[in-house]
Amino acid sequence: MNRTAKEAFVDEFRERVKRSPVLYLTDFSGLDVQSMTRLRQLVKDAGAEYLVVKNRLVLRALSDLDVDFPDLGDYLTGPTGVVVGSDGPVEPAKALSDFAKAHKARPVFKIGVVDKKLVEAGHFELLAKLPPRDQLLAMLAGAFEGPLAALVAVLQGKLQEAAGIFDALRQERESEGG
Repeated sequence: MNRTAKEAFVDEFRERVKRSPVLYLTDFSGLDVQSMTRLRQLVKDAGAEYLVVKNRLVLRALSDLDVDFPDLGDYLTGPTGVVVGSDGPVEPAKALSDFAKAHKARPVFKIGVVDKKLVEAGHFELLAKLPPRDQLLAMLAGAFEGPLAALVAVLQGKLQEAAGIFDALRQERESEGG
């Protein structure tokens, strides 16, 4: 990779990180080419991208960020794979975790950044165990459905009660006037 290509990579990587709320660093040592290809596809299906990068270039890209971003210099050692995601933290974490379970704990999670906050291994595993975003939204909607249905039933009952009172009042006035 010549100097121009490295500068282009640094600029492009910096822009990806700025746009992405999710960044995970992994150690991919011990994985063969076929496994890496499968891992990249799983991460892509999860709405993210898995990149094998030079630590020095990532460090340069991250140090040039205009925004407050945690220092990852201590974690950029050895073979490093970077997951950059734009859809959310759960699906890529689940893809990495599931892949690691099937491949002798490879890749090894180093550190993550979600919404500019560090995510350590323990929190990463918790993220990986969460249901996908769509399922969480469905669960939230279901939680709201019960109380809202009860409110609608109460309001409907009060509306019918008021209609009954008005009907009785109308009949009373008709009988008086009539």
